[in-house]
Amino acid sequence: MTITESESTDLPTPTGLMRTYFVRPNGEGCYPGVVLYSEIFQVTGPIRRTAAMLASHGFVVAVPEIFHELEPAGTVLAYDEAGAARGNQHKITKTLSSYDGDARAVLDYLASLPYCTGKLGVMGICIGGHLAFRAAMHPDVLAAACFYATDIHKHSLGQGLHDDSLDRVAEIKGELLMIWGRQDPHIPREGRALIYNALSDAAVRFQWHEFNGAHAFLRDEGPRYDPAVARICYGLAAELFHRRLR
Repeated sequence: MTITESESTDLPTPTGLMRTYFVRPNGEGCYPGVVLYSEIFQVTGPIRRTAAMLASHGFVVAVPEIFHELEPAGTVLAYDEAGAARGNQHKITKTLSSYDGDARAVLDYLASLPYCTGKLGVMGICIGGHLAFRAAMHPDVLAAACFYATDIHKHSLGQGLHDDSLDRVAEIKGELLMIWGRQDPHIPREGRALIYNALSDAAVRFQWHEFNGAHAFLRDEGPRYDPAVARICYGLAAELFHRRLR
């Protein structure tokens, strides 16, 4: 489908306005909604292209700025050491309740749009994978695609470094797609096993895929990009959302 990128909207959240970008199929009709959570660098070129890809498959895509309390609206952090350091600091400065409040705000707004059917999914990359994992705990989220989700195994998302994501996996009622890189130092084999076992013990419905890839293999900028694996992974995500949201 051809797509249209609408104006950004500043959504009210419990911790202030959150700039959110929208991409959707062009023309008349109603489509399922997908919230796309970015890496720590916020809404970069690769994230915008991922949103466009999802929209072209027939979804209304919302992309929120995950650090809206900590950066001016429109801020994009660079893919360099300084940008990574700033994003990683924000990740543990923002409170867990703020992440959760943001999720509820963007899900509600997306479902209310006249061109959205109200059927909702989430997708995220890196920290965004963890945020999608947590958003899947909302009962109206029918599907979640989580790409190399960081910090779940360490309980280290948010201020205080003591998130409860693994403790709450039984709250996930939709279907998960969990995708990992075996050469990703941020989520080692033992960490992946911890997550797999928690999901299995809680009888969560999930798919699990591991590829020979480094962290950020999905990002189409930089030396770790693997276009062949990325193509497979985007296909898996599109299949999940088509099957669960239509």
